[in-house]
Amino acid sequence: MADHELVLKCWGAVEANYTANGGEVLTRLFKEHPDTLKLFPKFVGIAQSDLAGNAAVEAHGATVLKKLGELLKAKGDHAALLKPLATTHANQHKIALNNFKLITEVLVKVMEEKAGLDTVGQAAFRRVMEVVIGDIDVYYKELGFAG
Repeated sequence: MADHELVLKCWGAVEANYTANGGEVLTRLFKEHPDTLKLFPKFVGIAQSDLAGNAAVEAHGATVLKKLGELLKAKGDHAALLKPLATTHANQHKIALNNFKLITEVLVKVMEEKAGLDTVGQAAFRRVMEVVIGDIDVYYKELGFAG
């Protein structure tokens, strides 16, 4: 529980502007890991230079952060939230586990800059996400998805 509390201390700053912060997370993900852009078919035609501030990228980023907020606030009791997410990410979107690890590192950077998440909080966030990704892996295996 302590890890969730450390992260949630800073979550209000992220929550205050899901759209801008979500856009920042996805834009950085696509710039730092260009291969991830192909996982989002609706963004493939957008030039790298046009990703920042793109309304569709920001809207999807907001959706990602809202779901993450729900997961964080569940403080580990997230099966009801995570199983449907894992199911769609396996069956429809075909998102490999490594991509969750990549976005975790981008989230750490954005939360440090936008929400003041210190090194202790960053370590806590990584531990929380390690559990979440581990649970996604369990669901992926149940679904027969080699993510």
